[in-house]
Amino acid sequence: MTATTLSGPARTPAPVNGGWLSQWKLAFTIARRELRGGLSGFRIFIACLAIGVGAIATVQSISSGIEDAMRNDGRAILGGDVAARILYREATPEQFAFLAARGEVMTSAEMRAMARDPEDEGSSTLVELKSVGPNYPLYGTFAIQGPDGQPQAVDVQTLLAERDGRFGTVIEDTLATRLGLTVGQPVSIGGIHLEVRGLIAAEPDKAGSGSFTLGPRLMMSDAALATTELVQPGSLITWSYQVKLNPGLTIEEFREQAKSAVADAPWRLRDYTNAAPQLSRFIDRMTLFLTLVGLTALLVGGVGVGNAVRAYLDTKSNTIATLKCVGAAGSLIFKVYLIQILALAAIGIAIGLAVGAAGPLAAGKALADLLPITARIGVYPSALAIAAGFGFLTALAFSLWPLGHAREVPAVALFRERVQKASGRPAAAYLLGIAASGLALAGLAVATAQERGFAIAFVVGAVAVLGLFWLAGLGVTALARRAGRPRQPVLRLALANIHRPGNPTSAVVLSLGLGLTVLVAIALIEANFQKEVEDRLPVNAPAFFFVDIQPDQVEDFRQTVLSVPGTSDLQLVPNLRARIVAIDGVEAEKALKTREYSWVLNGDRGITYRADRPENDKVLAGEWWPADYQGPPRLAVSKEVADSFGIGPGNVITVNVLGRDIDGEVAVVRDLDWDTITINFTLVFSPGVLDGAPQTFLATVRAEPSAEAAVQRNVAVRFSNISAVRVKDALDTVSAIMVNIGVAVRLTAAVTLVAGTLVLAGAVAAGHRRRVYDAVVLKVLGATRTTVLRAFLLEYGLLGLITAAVAGMLGTVVAWVVIREVMDFDFVFIPQAVFATTLLCTAITLTLGFIGTWRALGQPAAPVLRID
Repeated sequence: MTATTLSGPARTPAPVNGGWLSQWKLAFTIARRELRGGLSGFRIFIACLAIGVGAIATVQSISSGIEDAMRNDGRAILGGDVAARILYREATPEQFAFLAARGEVMTSAEMRAMARDPEDEGSSTLVELKSVGPNYPLYGTFAIQGPDGQPQAVDVQTLLAERDGRFGTVIEDTLATRLGLTVGQPVSIGGIHLEVRGLIAAEPDKAGSGSFTLGPRLMMSDAALATTELVQPGSLITWSYQVKLNPGLTIEEFREQAKSAVADAPWRLRDYTNAAPQLSRFIDRMTLFLTLVGLTALLVGGVGVGNAVRAYLDTKSNTIATLKCVGAAGSLIFKVYLIQILALAAIGIAIGLAVGAAGPLAAGKALADLLPITARIGVYPSALAIAAGFGFLTALAFSLWPLGHAREVPAVALFRERVQKASGRPAAAYLLGIAASGLALAGLAVATAQERGFAIAFVVGAVAVLGLFWLAGLGVTALARRAGRPRQPVLRLALANIHRPGNPTSAVVLSLGLGLTVLVAIALIEANFQKEVEDRLPVNAPAFFFVDIQPDQVEDFRQTVLSVPGTSDLQLVPNLRARIVAIDGVEAEKALKTREYSWVLNGDRGITYRADRPENDKVLAGEWWPADYQGPPRLAVSKEVADSFGIGPGNVITVNVLGRDIDGEVAVVRDLDWDTITINFTLVFSPGVLDGAPQTFLATVRAEPSAEAAVQRNVAVRFSNISAVRVKDALDTVSAIMVNIGVAVRLTAAVTLVAGTLVLAGAVAAGHRRRVYDAVVLKVLGATRTTVLRAFLLEYGLLGLITAAVAGMLGTVVAWVVIREVMDFDFVFIPQAVFATTLLCTAITLTLGFIGTWRALGQPAAPVLRID
């Protein structure tokens, strides 16, 4: 058969093509018959889609379950229809009357305190104390651990009530473990003894507070709190007023009435539609991050999809050429194989959706332990639809190029692909289809994200990183081509395999590069963070922070602490709370210039006063007042406060302290060093104006490890109202959070790495036929099995090392940006992290390369040569 006879029928319309509907019917018939051959060659294609779709579907389903719980259980989470929270002071009688006139009110208070074992006064620990009024809970169910360890709904008021002259308390089991307490035993808090009457199993409104916790929960009645002597002027306490609104009164009406009747109330109002904003933000960000990680896995898997489609169409080159020779139009060819690809993609997507529907059920126990609310686990069609959309668009975007190539290549070129690989790119229509699919994929990622700016940045970054690795693959190919012909046959053959037509170089670099980049970045960030803590903590950090020291306790407290051998550098600083209300007479909200620092207006801020300039203080502008200064109020402000309003020395800041507005002229702008873990204030007044205001004192002390227990014991015994925060415990809490975040990020990076490994396996499988042919020819020409194996393994070893080098450089850049720009630490390059990643990458590529090569070497020569 000549080229003329081959190409003739392709130019003549054939009746087999028919009309539009008949052609689709014919395409379905041919596609169905070809799919009878099984899924050979498409297992990796299906696995790549299943992993990415499964990850996205699981995350979206869990997120939907949590959001559903927060939406339907919002009143229980908040504790009421509306909640008013006031920092450090109670509502005035007028403010409370306003709330009481509009519904049933439940009062609660939260603070940190020291709990002690009365039988062992030296045994004490920090707790998160919560007092509740007689109406608690207005919504939801409170439960304690039953005899069988299961939650048991109870009337909490009965447990907290006074019996035989002693109030009751319910505590978390962590506190029971720390102090060795059991139900029925006493526990001391403040100046009283409470009886432990249960271990908390379910606290319905725990998520509503949203505060960072340093200790376990201890709950008492508000009547018991009043007898503890813990509530003092200036005490660090938060008062909450949950309201169950009267029938017919809406949230909007309540807010409007509050604006007109109690406009000056210092509370922050929340309603049940936004019951736990901090938890909501966390869930939204977690969902966004994990969804984008799943999308990354899909993008990496998309390379495997494209490879699998290309390899499959290579095996069908004779069939395609034959169809074209008997009159099949290019459009029919495209439809036949598009139907097959979409059918196989549907299998992968269905598997992923099944994982996404079942995954939340498997994760239910872990979620119950990690979240302060109970997620509503179930099947959420919208979540599964989003995941399916991602999978479908990924399959389409990465399949159109090889499908378009097969549709456009003439029959004669397809026959020649047995000895010469066809080149070129698809027609413009297919390129537009690829672009449209890619844009739709990016649009879906942005449209389904809560923080669309971050999603856009991620999409741009992902495309840029994938582009960089693709260019790196092209660069490696070009370098291998220009390396010449080394004398060593094994090296020469390895380099030739890297740049020969149909090489897997770009696929290998692209598939593993992204996951390894994330692993390098995480390893470097964790190592730098740990080094920062270890290097700075022993030198600079105090052993304890003490809060709620009353003015009349200062000297006694000083003697108690410093009498313990091994203590030094006791710092005592007055502490008051104030809100910034105006800048140069302009309302603070309107005067704010930089939204990055809008946190300076979030509620009351800690303020202090002092005469002398702090040691090693970093003054950026202005001068400290003299030690004997007695003039009008002056202020030293942090750089963040100055930048937020665009102010400096000479501007006037108005702050509200306990209902009184005080004007202070800015005298100093300071750069605070938060890394020293010492007492710092964003606002410092000159002495005089605040000296007589109700206040407490904060203190820090350095202590040798052997003295820490004695310090905590002596202070707990002598001062029942003073809370001690052990710095090491606080840092351990933060470190535990960082470790959990690190584990979560590494696990999500592992998803990408698994997808990359599948893609690499697909690239090896796609080149298997060529490997078999090359191995057979080399063996016929006299090469030994060992020589061929060494050449192929050297090829994959070089690719692994090159990929690791590129990933190491990009991961280092990412880590540098996070450490320097986000954490504001000094960056130190840790070579062990990059070295470990290099070993991992090389091991993966060598292992998969060895498997593919060994299979190729095992093929007998005669059948291969007879076929080819």
